[in-house]
Amino acid sequence: MNWFENFELRQFAVNGTQLHARVTRGAMGRRPALLLLHGFPQSHVMWHRVAARLVEDFDLVLPDLRGYGDSAKAPGLADHSNYSKRTLAQDLVALMESLGIQRFGVCGHDRGGRVAHRLALDHPERVSHLAVIDIAPTLDMYDATDFEFARHYYHWFHLIQPSPLPELMIGGNALAYLHHKLGGWGTGGLGHIEPAALAEYERCFGLPGTIHAMCEDYRASAGIDLAHDRSSRAQGQKIACDTLVLWGERGVVQRLFKPLALWQAQCAGQVTGAAVPAGHFIPEELPEDTAHRLRAFFSA
Repeated sequence: MNWFENFELRQFAVNGTQLHARVTRGAMGRRPALLLLHGFPQSHVMWHRVAARLVEDFDLVLPDLRGYGDSAKAPGLADHSNYSKRTLAQDLVALMESLGIQRFGVCGHDRGGRVAHRLALDHPERVSHLAVIDIAPTLDMYDATDFEFARHYYHWFHLIQPSPLPELMIGGNALAYLHHKLGGWGTGGLGHIEPAALAEYERCFGLPGTIHAMCEDYRASAGIDLAHDRSSRAQGQKIACDTLVLWGERGVVQRLFKPLALWQAQCAGQVTGAAVPAGHFIPEELPEDTAHRLRAFFSA
């Protein structure tokens, strides 16, 4: 697809898995490196509009997270540790090392933001700047669970049920489930998604193992990830770098949380950010504004 004409498609064998990624064409190291991480239920394709606007300024790396897109989808372990955000962060450090990149900026949307958070905590020497889009910290969101949160984010509690129940339920009409998620959380339908991008999301959602892997991502978040987060807080560990927080005015994070204050409490660096006129899928709803904000932040 011509969205990615300045990129090359590559496969990386790292950390015991296989990652699929697009990277800026040509030698790395000419410009600052920026790692862009997608969320549920998407793939790296969600960044196509933003990446096209940033490709002249950064060496961009757009992976499919473990279990998503065309990356490997191993069965989950009993403790779900192979889908923990710590493991996924290790995948990405190894990927960047294989490209010869030791230090980089990282931006994550949705689940990618949770991986980016753990990456910044576990590997502070690697992350120069952090941006998270439409999330509050996982531990704070779970700890604040009430009726309103459970109603809007019911999938957090559905997907963590033991296998194979959620997989079977979603698989009964996978396309309808995918479309409902892509059009939800204040987004107001599928109009923000280009047909070719939607076709990619549909294709990848239908690949063997995808639904199970996505469930494992959430199962890890409700178990081993919370243990890691609580341990980090008990040790007083905070994000060391400056952090940018963006969230949608029409989304659940805006309605139920105070994202800027919650991230400021978890960062030793400067935290800035704003609500933007969008729902949850900000990079596709507001690509120009997203790219502008990321360029300014990661160029500072």
